[in-house]
Amino acid sequence: MVTILGTHTVIPKEETPKGLLWLSDNDQLWRWSHTPSIYLYNPKQNNAKNNNNTVVDVNVLVERMRDSLSEILVHYYPLAGRLSWTDGGRLELDCNAKGVLLLEAESKKSMAEYGDFTPNEPSIKELIPAVDYSRQINELPLFLAQVTKFYGGDGGFAVGILFSHAIGDGPAAIGFINSWAKLTRGAKLDPSELPFLDRTVLKPTEPLTPPLFDHREFKPLPLILGRTDSIEEQKKKTTFARLKLTPEHVQKLKMNANANANVTVNGNGNGNAPHNPSPRPYSRFEIISAHIWRCACKARNLEENQPTVVRFNVDIRNRLNPPLPQNYFGNALGPTVTPTCYAKEITTQPISYAAQKIREAVNKVSNHEFVKSQMHYVAGFENRWDLIRTHYSEKGEYRADVPFFGNPNIILGSWMSMPFYEADFGLGKPFYFGPCGLCPYDRGMIALMPDEDGDNGYGVVVYMHFQVDHMKDFIKYFWEDI
Repeated sequence: MVTILGTHTVIPKEETPKGLLWLSDNDQLWRWSHTPSIYLYNPKQNNAKNNNNTVVDVNVLVERMRDSLSEILVHYYPLAGRLSWTDGGRLELDCNAKGVLLLEAESKKSMAEYGDFTPNEPSIKELIPAVDYSRQINELPLFLAQVTKFYGGDGGFAVGILFSHAIGDGPAAIGFINSWAKLTRGAKLDPSELPFLDRTVLKPTEPLTPPLFDHREFKPLPLILGRTDSIEEQKKKTTFARLKLTPEHVQKLKMNANANANVTVNGNGNGNAPHNPSPRPYSRFEIISAHIWRCACKARNLEENQPTVVRFNVDIRNRLNPPLPQNYFGNALGPTVTPTCYAKEITTQPISYAAQKIREAVNKVSNHEFVKSQMHYVAGFENRWDLIRTHYSEKGEYRADVPFFGNPNIILGSWMSMPFYEADFGLGKPFYFGPCGLCPYDRGMIALMPDEDGDNGYGVVVYMHFQVDHMKDFIKYFWEDI
């Protein structure tokens, strides 16, 4: 049980610009409600130490975090505003400096009693700020944080975060949190660390032009053969697993994939084309995604001619011409999808075959013209925002009829290269970072995170929901096929 000791509304320390901030079409694509995550700090570094080598208690820690949060909001002032709807169904942001929330809390349980902090466990939710989605959207803060002190001699802290996806993607959120942590521990921000706030750089040029590409990434994904909808699959029970790939596991997968990269194969409709026509070795993301795809197809026992794809998002900051600033604060994600494959191809060919299909999806959004066409495609949707809003309830939660990404497909979210472990609030670096909620339905959603040791991202943790009937076999193949 967690007791809230204090709730603080934090506003920018100085006067900030007021008025409406235009949100890009990319901002409109994602769930506007909050994404939950959690940082854990080592009990052995209990309460941390300041420069005078004296112990800092939770009250002092929260006071420092409150002061630095007020300071960082001067630069990230849109985060202190509120969302609202336009008559046309778009989201807009009112920069009104109403502030964010910082909660101080104390748990009656030790850190060990929470187990391995599995997402969606009821006990983990008490370490994350609660949001009342029955309130109007323009009353809800866009950022909330809760600092919880664990019970017992080992102590330790959790910092639970809620960040509105409409305001920014993963790189934007992590950039903000790491800058906040840096100020909290007494360091100064470099000019290069300040956010770039002008979202009109992602505004498509007028007049809109017809898309140059098919943009299958916005279209329905393959269904189980013989079915006309995904209702039956959506009803099936799911379970959760967290699987950790050590650096040695990742290296072995990379060696296997790249060793077979230039093997000539037949029977896939591509003649004698090599799996990897490029000399560049497959990346961690490409080979881990390929491994997961193969294991999922095997575990689901799909028919040989069952079409299947993988869908994911790619950071487009460096993929535009000219590129966006690295400190662009907003959503800059390009959805993409692999070519449609047959389950037999994915399960019987070497892992390099699936890795090449993942690469082809990445390469699509590495093309400036494709991304530009994608932006015009989204901006040109008829009744587009009504269409997008039907994916979520008025409370910002997933609806039962959202587009289905589950069996026979998967959707990947990769945060492997994000610097989560730089969030040192004066407690030392976190020993754990992870999501606090994944969609409980079979959406085929799998999240890839850096390992708990912060080992430069070389180790990877796979968070996944999967149908109960298939999870045991998935885990079996996951380890056998390495």
